[in-house]
Amino acid sequence: MRLISHPILCNYYLTYRCNAKCGFCDIWERPSPYVTLENYEQNLTALKKLGVKVLDLTGGEPLLHRDIDKLLALAKKIGFITTVTTNGLLYPKWAEKIKGLVDMLHFSLDAPTKEAHDQSRGVACFDHVMESIQIAKKIGERPDIIFTVFESNVAQIEEVYTQICVPNNLVLILNPVFNYNEVKTGAQFSEATLDKISAWGKKKNVYLNDAFIQLRKDGGNHVDNPVCLAASSTIVISPENKLVLPCYHLGVKDFTIDNNLYDLYQSDEVQKLVALEGRLPECEGCTINCYMQPSFAIEMNKYFWKALPSTLKYNRIKGTWKALF
Repeated sequence: MRLISHPILCNYYLTYRCNAKCGFCDIWERPSPYVTLENYEQNLTALKKLGVKVLDLTGGEPLLHRDIDKLLALAKKIGFITTVTTNGLLYPKWAEKIKGLVDMLHFSLDAPTKEAHDQSRGVACFDHVMESIQIAKKIGERPDIIFTVFESNVAQIEEVYTQICVPNNLVLILNPVFNYNEVKTGAQFSEATLDKISAWGKKKNVYLNDAFIQLRKDGGNHVDNPVCLAASSTIVISPENKLVLPCYHLGVKDFTIDNNLYDLYQSDEVQKLVALEGRLPECEGCTINCYMQPSFAIEMNKYFWKALPSTLKYNRIKGTWKALF
Protein backbone atom coordinates (compact mmCIF):
# COMPACT_ATOMS: atom_id res chain seq x y z
CA MET A 1 0.00 0.00 0.00
CA ARG A 2 1.42 3.36 -1.05
CA LEU A 3 1.47 5.86 1.85
CA ILE A 4 2.94 8.93 0.15
CA SER A 5 2.50 9.79 -3.51
CA HIS A 6 4.97 12.67 -3.86
CA PRO A 7 8.78 12.94 -3.61
CA ILE A 8 10.05 13.40 -0.04
CA LEU A 9 13.81 13.75 -0.59
CA CYS A 10 16.04 15.73 -2.91
CA ASN A 11 19.63 14.65 -3.49
CA TYR A 12 21.07 17.96 -4.65
CA TYR A 13 24.56 17.53 -6.07
CA LEU A 14 26.30 20.85 -5.44
CA THR A 15 29.36 19.64 -7.36
CA TYR A 16 30.90 16.32 -8.33
CA ARG A 17 34.33 17.63 -7.34
CA CYS A 18 35.89 16.15 -4.23
CA ASN A 19 39.09 16.58 -2.24
CA ALA A 20 39.20 12.84 -1.47
CA LYS A 21 39.65 9.86 -3.77
CA CYS A 22 37.60 7.05 -2.28
CA GLY A 23 38.05 3.76 -4.09
CA PHE A 24 34.39 2.80 -3.70
CA CYS A 25 33.14 5.97 -5.43
CA ASP A 26 33.69 7.41 -8.90
CA ILE A 27 31.87 10.71 -8.48
CA TRP A 28 35.12 12.61 -7.81
CA GLU A 29 36.46 11.48 -11.19
CA ARG A 30 33.83 13.46 -13.12
CA PRO A 31 34.43 17.04 -14.35
CA SER A 32 31.94 19.34 -12.72
CA PRO A 33 30.76 22.91 -12.25
CA TYR A 34 29.20 24.21 -9.04
CA VAL A 35 25.49 24.96 -8.72
CA THR A 36 24.56 28.62 -8.95
CA LEU A 37 22.63 30.45 -6.26
CA GLU A 38 20.05 31.59 -8.80
CA ASN A 39 19.23 28.10 -10.05
CA TYR A 40 19.33 26.72 -6.52
CA GLU A 41 16.80 29.23 -5.19
CA GLN A 42 14.44 28.61 -8.09
CA ASN A 43 14.67 24.85 -7.62
CA LEU A 44 14.09 24.99 -3.87
CA THR A 45 10.83 26.84 -4.43
CA ALA A 46 9.73 24.10 -6.83
CA LEU A 47 10.89 21.32 -4.51
CA LYS A 48 8.82 22.74 -1.68
CA LYS A 49 5.79 22.90 -3.97
CA LEU A 50 6.34 19.27 -4.99
CA GLY A 51 6.25 18.18 -1.35
CA VAL A 52 9.92 17.49 -0.66
CA LYS A 53 10.76 17.49 3.06
CA VAL A 54 14.44 16.57 3.21
CA LEU A 55 17.22 18.31 1.28
CA ASP A 56 20.49 16.40 1.06
CA LEU A 57 23.25 18.74 -0.08
CA THR A 58 25.74 16.32 -1.48
CA GLY A 59 28.60 15.82 -3.91
CA GLY A 60 31.50 15.20 -4.34
CA GLU A 61 32.39 17.14 -1.25
CA PRO A 62 29.60 19.67 -0.54
CA LEU A 63 31.83 21.89 1.60
CA LEU A 64 33.88 22.70 -1.51
CA HIS A 65 31.05 25.02 -2.59
CA ARG A 66 32.11 28.53 -1.64
CA ASP A 67 28.51 29.51 -0.82
CA ILE A 68 27.60 26.43 1.22
CA ASP A 69 26.56 28.62 4.16
CA LYS A 70 24.18 30.62 1.95
CA LEU A 71 22.76 27.47 0.39
CA LEU A 72 22.05 25.96 3.79
CA ALA A 73 20.60 29.18 5.19
CA LEU A 74 18.15 29.42 2.30
CA ALA A 75 17.11 25.79 2.70
CA LYS A 76 16.38 26.31 6.39
CA LYS A 77 14.50 29.55 5.67
CA ILE A 78 12.21 27.71 3.26
CA GLY A 79 11.67 24.95 5.81
CA PHE A 80 13.65 21.90 4.64
CA ILE A 81 15.29 19.33 6.88
CA THR A 82 18.93 19.54 5.78
CA THR A 83 21.60 16.87 5.59
CA VAL A 84 25.31 17.14 4.76
CA THR A 85 27.92 14.39 4.67
CA THR A 86 31.54 15.51 4.68
CA ASN A 87 34.99 13.92 4.84
CA GLY A 88 35.93 16.54 7.44
CA LEU A 89 38.75 18.19 5.52
CA LEU A 90 36.94 21.53 5.25
CA TYR A 91 34.60 21.37 8.23
CA PRO A 92 36.96 23.32 10.54
CA LYS A 93 36.87 26.18 8.01
CA TRP A 94 33.07 26.22 7.74
CA ALA A 95 32.00 25.13 11.23
CA GLU A 96 30.99 28.52 12.62
CA LYS A 97 29.34 29.69 9.39
CA ILE A 98 27.08 26.63 9.03
CA LYS A 99 26.36 26.22 12.73
CA GLY A 100 22.67 25.48 13.28
CA LEU A 101 21.96 25.06 9.57
CA VAL A 102 22.47 21.29 9.23
CA ASP A 103 19.91 19.02 10.89
CA MET A 104 21.81 15.83 10.06
CA LEU A 105 25.55 16.43 9.89
CA HIS A 106 27.57 13.33 9.06
CA PHE A 107 31.34 12.87 9.28
CA SER A 108 32.62 9.96 7.19
CA LEU A 109 34.85 7.55 9.12
CA ASP A 110 35.47 3.97 8.00
CA ALA A 111 38.16 2.81 10.41
CA PRO A 112 39.42 3.51 13.95
CA THR A 113 42.99 4.21 12.84
CA LYS A 114 44.56 6.92 10.73
CA GLU A 115 46.37 4.50 8.43
CA ALA A 116 43.30 2.42 7.57
CA HIS A 117 40.88 5.31 7.14
CA ASP A 118 43.24 7.44 5.07
CA GLN A 119 43.97 4.50 2.80
CA SER A 120 40.23 3.98 2.28
CA ARG A 121 39.68 7.63 1.42
CA GLY A 122 42.77 8.14 -0.72
CA VAL A 123 43.86 11.24 1.24
CA ALA A 124 44.93 12.06 4.79
CA CYS A 125 41.64 13.00 6.44
CA PHE A 126 41.45 10.96 9.67
CA ASP A 127 43.01 13.73 11.77
CA HIS A 128 40.61 16.25 10.24
CA VAL A 129 37.62 14.10 11.25
CA MET A 130 38.94 13.96 14.83
CA GLU A 131 39.43 17.72 14.81
CA SER A 132 35.98 18.27 13.33
CA ILE A 133 34.35 16.20 16.07
CA GLN A 134 35.90 18.38 18.76
CA ILE A 135 35.04 21.64 16.98
CA ALA A 136 31.45 20.53 16.42
CA LYS A 137 31.05 19.56 20.08
CA LYS A 138 32.56 22.86 21.22
CA ILE A 139 30.05 24.94 19.24
CA GLY A 140 27.07 22.80 20.23
CA GLU A 141 26.57 20.78 17.06
CA ARG A 142 25.52 17.11 17.07
CA PRO A 143 27.35 15.33 14.24
CA ASP A 144 27.06 11.65 13.46
CA ILE A 145 29.76 9.24 12.35
CA ILE A 146 28.80 7.49 9.11
CA PHE A 147 30.73 4.26 8.74
CA THR A 148 30.75 2.62 5.31
CA VAL A 149 30.73 -1.10 6.03
CA PHE A 150 32.62 -3.59 3.86
CA GLU A 151 33.03 -7.31 4.31
CA SER A 152 36.65 -6.47 5.18
CA ASN A 153 36.10 -3.86 7.90
CA VAL A 154 33.07 -5.08 9.85
CA ALA A 155 35.35 -6.10 12.73
CA GLN A 156 36.42 -2.46 13.11
CA ILE A 157 32.93 -1.22 13.94
CA GLU A 158 33.49 -1.99 17.61
CA GLU A 159 36.58 0.20 17.93
CA VAL A 160 34.96 3.14 16.15
CA TYR A 161 31.91 2.77 18.38
CA THR A 162 33.70 2.34 21.72
CA GLN A 163 36.71 4.60 21.16
CA ILE A 164 35.21 7.44 19.13
CA CYS A 165 31.40 7.46 19.21
CA VAL A 166 30.66 6.56 22.83
CA PRO A 167 33.21 8.95 24.43
CA ASN A 168 31.94 11.81 22.25
CA ASN A 169 28.23 10.86 22.51
CA LEU A 170 27.91 10.52 18.73
CA VAL A 171 25.43 8.45 16.76
CA LEU A 172 27.11 5.77 14.66
CA ILE A 173 25.43 5.28 11.28
CA LEU A 174 26.22 2.00 9.57
CA ASN A 175 26.12 2.31 5.79
CA PRO A 176 26.55 -1.05 4.02
CA VAL A 177 28.56 -0.50 0.86
CA PHE A 178 26.98 -1.10 -2.54
CA ASN A 179 28.19 -1.71 -6.08
CA TYR A 180 27.00 0.36 -9.01
CA ASN A 181 27.93 0.67 -12.67
CA GLU A 182 31.63 -0.18 -12.98
CA VAL A 183 32.43 0.63 -9.34
CA LYS A 184 33.32 -2.51 -7.41
CA THR A 185 33.69 -2.67 -3.66
CA GLY A 186 35.30 -6.02 -2.93
CA ALA A 187 33.79 -9.19 -1.55
CA GLN A 188 30.03 -9.49 -1.25
CA PHE A 189 28.59 -9.61 2.26
CA SER A 190 28.32 -13.07 3.72
CA GLU A 191 25.19 -14.09 5.62
CA ALA A 192 27.22 -14.08 8.85
CA THR A 193 28.48 -10.54 8.23
CA LEU A 194 24.97 -9.28 7.47
CA ASP A 195 23.81 -10.76 10.78
CA LYS A 196 26.69 -9.06 12.61
CA ILE A 197 25.82 -5.70 11.07
CA SER A 198 22.16 -6.19 11.96
CA ALA A 199 23.07 -6.95 15.58
CA TRP A 200 25.05 -3.70 15.79
CA GLY A 201 21.95 -1.78 14.77
CA LYS A 202 20.24 -2.74 18.02
CA LYS A 203 22.85 -1.02 20.19
CA LYS A 204 22.37 2.36 21.81
CA ASN A 205 23.10 5.33 19.54
CA VAL A 206 23.72 3.09 16.53
CA TYR A 207 21.59 3.60 13.43
CA LEU A 208 21.19 0.87 10.86
CA ASN A 209 18.24 0.59 8.54
CA ASP A 210 17.59 -3.11 8.93
CA ALA A 211 15.71 -3.14 5.64
CA PHE A 212 19.12 -2.70 3.96
CA ILE A 213 20.14 -6.05 5.44
CA GLN A 214 16.93 -7.77 4.40
CA LEU A 215 17.24 -6.42 0.87
CA ARG A 216 20.73 -7.86 0.51
CA LYS A 217 19.56 -11.22 1.81
CA ASP A 218 16.81 -11.09 -0.82
CA GLY A 219 19.29 -10.44 -3.63
CA GLY A 220 18.49 -6.74 -4.04
CA ASN A 221 15.78 -5.14 -6.13
CA HIS A 222 14.12 -7.39 -8.70
CA VAL A 223 12.66 -5.88 -11.85
CA ASP A 224 9.74 -8.32 -11.92
CA ASN A 225 8.64 -7.23 -8.44
CA PRO A 226 10.49 -3.97 -7.65
CA VAL A 227 10.85 -2.46 -4.20
CA CYS A 228 12.78 0.58 -5.46
CA LEU A 229 10.71 3.76 -5.73
CA ALA A 230 13.70 6.01 -6.40
CA ALA A 231 12.20 8.21 -9.10
CA SER A 232 8.91 8.92 -7.30
CA SER A 233 10.35 9.30 -3.79
CA THR A 234 13.54 11.21 -4.62
CA ILE A 235 14.43 14.08 -6.92
CA VAL A 236 18.02 14.22 -8.13
CA ILE A 237 19.50 17.51 -9.36
CA SER A 238 22.95 17.65 -10.92
CA PRO A 239 25.53 20.47 -10.74
CA GLU A 240 24.66 21.24 -14.38
CA ASN A 241 21.10 22.03 -13.22
CA LYS A 242 19.57 18.91 -14.71
CA LEU A 243 16.95 16.52 -13.38
CA VAL A 244 18.50 13.04 -13.38
CA LEU A 245 16.33 9.91 -13.64
CA PRO A 246 15.66 7.38 -12.29
CA CYS A 247 18.50 8.09 -9.83
CA TYR A 248 22.05 9.45 -9.87
CA HIS A 249 23.93 6.15 -9.74
CA LEU A 250 21.93 4.41 -12.45
CA GLY A 251 20.79 7.55 -14.25
CA VAL A 252 19.72 6.76 -17.80
CA LYS A 253 18.45 10.20 -18.77
CA ASP A 254 18.66 13.81 -17.67
CA PHE A 255 16.48 16.81 -18.40
CA THR A 256 17.56 20.45 -18.44
CA ILE A 257 15.58 22.22 -15.73
CA ASP A 258 15.70 25.75 -17.17
CA ASN A 259 13.81 27.36 -14.26
CA ASN A 260 10.90 24.97 -14.69
CA LEU A 261 11.46 22.09 -12.25
CA TYR A 262 7.86 21.89 -11.01
CA ASP A 263 6.31 21.51 -14.46
CA LEU A 264 9.21 19.43 -15.75
CA TYR A 265 8.85 16.82 -13.01
CA GLN A 266 5.13 16.47 -13.73
CA SER A 267 5.56 16.34 -17.52
CA ASP A 268 4.51 13.22 -19.43
CA GLU A 269 8.08 12.48 -20.55
CA VAL A 270 9.43 12.51 -16.99
CA GLN A 271 6.49 10.66 -15.48
CA LYS A 272 6.78 7.87 -18.06
CA LEU A 273 10.35 7.33 -16.86
CA VAL A 274 9.27 7.61 -13.22
CA ALA A 275 6.79 4.80 -13.87
CA LEU A 276 9.70 2.53 -14.84
CA GLU A 277 11.44 2.92 -11.46
CA GLY A 278 12.88 -0.36 -10.27
CA ARG A 279 11.98 -2.03 -13.58
CA LEU A 280 14.84 -0.94 -15.82
CA PRO A 281 17.52 -3.54 -16.67
CA GLU A 282 20.03 -1.53 -14.62
CA CYS A 283 17.79 -1.89 -11.56
CA GLU A 284 18.13 -5.67 -11.23
CA GLY A 285 19.95 -6.60 -8.02
CA CYS A 286 20.34 -2.97 -6.94
CA THR A 287 20.98 -2.28 -3.24
CA ILE A 288 21.82 1.44 -3.37
CA ASN A 289 21.00 2.77 0.11
CA CYS A 290 20.56 6.40 -0.97
CA TYR A 291 17.40 5.52 -2.88
CA MET A 292 16.17 2.47 -1.02
CA GLN A 293 15.82 4.38 2.25
CA PRO A 294 13.12 6.78 0.99
CA SER A 295 11.56 3.92 -1.00
CA PHE A 296 11.07 1.96 2.21
CA ALA A 297 9.37 4.95 3.86
CA ILE A 298 6.54 5.52 1.41
CA GLU A 299 5.09 2.08 0.73
CA MET A 300 3.86 -0.33 3.38
CA ASN A 301 5.53 -3.69 2.80
CA LYS A 302 7.95 -5.93 4.67
CA TYR A 303 10.79 -3.47 4.08
CA PHE A 304 8.72 -0.64 5.53
CA TRP A 305 8.30 -2.58 8.77
CA LYS A 306 11.97 -3.52 8.82
CA ALA A 307 12.98 0.12 8.35
CA LEU A 308 10.47 1.71 10.74
CA PRO A 309 12.12 1.01 14.15
CA SER A 310 15.50 2.40 13.11
CA THR A 311 13.91 5.41 11.39
CA LEU A 312 11.95 6.29 14.51
CA LYS A 313 15.01 5.70 16.68
CA TYR A 314 17.26 8.01 14.68
CA ASN A 315 14.72 10.83 14.26
CA ARG A 316 13.92 10.69 17.97
CA ILE A 317 17.61 11.03 18.83
CA LYS A 318 18.09 13.90 16.37
CA GLY A 319 14.80 15.61 17.18
CA THR A 320 13.77 15.81 13.52
CA TRP A 321 10.66 13.60 13.60
CA LYS A 322 8.18 16.47 14.00
CA ALA A 323 9.44 18.17 10.86
CA LEU A 324 8.72 15.06 8.79
CA PHE A 325 4.95 15.55 9.12
